[in-house]
Amino acid sequence: MGILWTIIIGAVAGWLGSQIFKGGSLGLIGNIIVGIVGGFIGYWLLGNTFGTEIIGQILTGAVGSIVLLAIINLVSGRRV
Repeated sequence: MGILWTIIIGAVAGWLGSQIFKGGSLGLIGNIIVGIVGGFIGYWLLGNTFGTEIIGQILTGAVGSIVLLAIINLVSGRRV
């Protein structure tokens, strides 16, 4: 059940991050990957600043997703 929650929260966080960053859509799988990796980045940067509930996890993942999308944008030289 933990893996399923990770995928769902990652998908929502990735989608939210791409909406805030206003980058091109990476699709469902791309949003899930960006959200999960963004969750690790967000937790590394912020810790439990937004709390440990689902909303806090989604916000932390979204912040991390925005950071990850900005890094991808800088490295690739194009808008993601």
